[in-house]
Amino acid sequence: MYDQLREVWTELTAPGAPFEITEVEVRGITIKTYATAPSSLREVWLSSSQFADRDYLVYEDERWTYAEAHRDVAAVANWLQAQGVRPGDHVAIAMRNYPEWLITYWATVSIGGVVVGMNAWWVWPEMAFALTDAKPKVLVCDAERLEPVLANRNEIDDVTLVAVRMSDVPRDVVRWSDIISLGGEMPAVTVDPDGDACIFYTSGTTGQPKGALLTHRGCVANILSLGFWAAVLGALAERKGQPPQDPATTLTPAALVTTPLFHVTANNCVAHGNTLAGGKLVHMYKWDAGAALKLIEQEKITVLTGVPVMARELISHPDFASTDTSSLLSVGGGGAQLQPDLVAKIDASVASARPNTGYGMTETCGIITSISADFFVDKPDSCGPALPVYDVKCVDSDDNTVAQGEVGELLVKGAQVIRGYLNREEATEESISDGWLRTGDIARIDEHGFIYIVDRVKDMVLRGGENVYCAEVENAIFDHPAVAETTVFGVPDTRLGEEVGAAVYLSTDASAEDIRAHCRTLIAKHKIPRYIWFASEPLPKNANGKFMKRELRETLDVADAV
Repeated sequence: MYDQLREVWTELTAPGAPFEITEVEVRGITIKTYATAPSSLREVWLSSSQFADRDYLVYEDERWTYAEAHRDVAAVANWLQAQGVRPGDHVAIAMRNYPEWLITYWATVSIGGVVVGMNAWWVWPEMAFALTDAKPKVLVCDAERLEPVLANRNEIDDVTLVAVRMSDVPRDVVRWSDIISLGGEMPAVTVDPDGDACIFYTSGTTGQPKGALLTHRGCVANILSLGFWAAVLGALAERKGQPPQDPATTLTPAALVTTPLFHVTANNCVAHGNTLAGGKLVHMYKWDAGAALKLIEQEKITVLTGVPVMARELISHPDFASTDTSSLLSVGGGGAQLQPDLVAKIDASVASARPNTGYGMTETCGIITSISADFFVDKPDSCGPALPVYDVKCVDSDDNTVAQGEVGELLVKGAQVIRGYLNREEATEESISDGWLRTGDIARIDEHGFIYIVDRVKDMVLRGGENVYCAEVENAIFDHPAVAETTVFGVPDTRLGEEVGAAVYLSTDASAEDIRAHCRTLIAKHKIPRYIWFASEPLPKNANGKFMKRELRETLDVADAV
């Protein structure tokens, strides 16, 4: 099986092949990229006009065909240009997964603008930081996000506000419907392949989020990386004389958008590829396994990609057995490793689908690895091989490359690595050196090139696919006047992978709810500690004065938390 994988891999990436690998120089660094890649996301969007009559965006009882979406994208693009948005200028989006998110996104990148994806769970201090950091010319909001923006309007200058799905719009805010009614043809703009396409914020190790600068080249390469793995599986099936799965011959690709579009999982790994393929994107107001099952049956969903808990809740839902899920070809996702037992359960439970996952980061515009089908069943604790656009290595603490099979920090280099972090030169230099990105994950690579993530270097909690940096939560807790000491760490959780826990030593009286209420004013709710332990004496520290998190995590009992 693995010898055939290598043969197919070589054939698909050879000169003249669909996924031919070439080398280019970008900002003085030689990197691998796909020779056949479109030049920019503008080209990706424009190419989708060929699917004019197909459904593109679906939300509850609303539908956009590709033709209708192209009409609206062109209208928004023209309006943005009228507001002075030029290549390199920033346009922020702060809303839940409404179809208007993607309309704004494609309009912005198609004229060379840069989308600033704002986390819809942020509270005002987090929103204010991103707006000050990115300085967008335009901010497109839904009602929930617009409310704190208007309440703090004096803190942000020179930002044109656009309201989505609001009937009562303030006088100094532009109504979305007024923009769409302007119409117009898509403006002619030349987009730099190595220019910024979007800025997605990642939680910062020092407490402040970092704006990752994703380029057009990186985002387009990610689409081809996704397509490459699908082509590999198809070629292997053909070699075995296996017919393609029946639904694929009759159904247009259809994906359920289950995770936020301000992350690469939904935006880059679901929306981008489906758009290039003429697929349908079905949006949900929020995740609900029962509602998802109804949509899978109703919309003939072929791909379900989300964090592992979503797949687990789907196949264990009481309505699963009575729902027609025969359209599904792939179930899995990213954001966190699928547990080995879940891999087997997906493979056994969904007759038409195979389990899949990918490992990646915001800093790589999406995936680094991919694994599915027989390979995933055979190696359920692996995240798969690195895609061909990458060079990879594992290094020790002295940056020496370790031997095959030995563990070390995983470093990757290639077209999908971000340009750097917005306004964070020092953080960029710490993370990216000579084109090599430090992933912050400890890994090993086996004899077949399959990667296994075994630990992480970064002080981070991975909660339901969301990175929560401990320092950010610690800063919020320390801001409470009663807190003398605190340290934050991950607590294993069967549903979300990890939950946020905090050990706290108080100087004066305070309750767990006092601390959580204080945190709610500073950080998003998913970062607030679910588990809090109060210590009767100062927290244990090592000789350097650092809190001994590992020891605390091993000795504290969840049953004793408040």
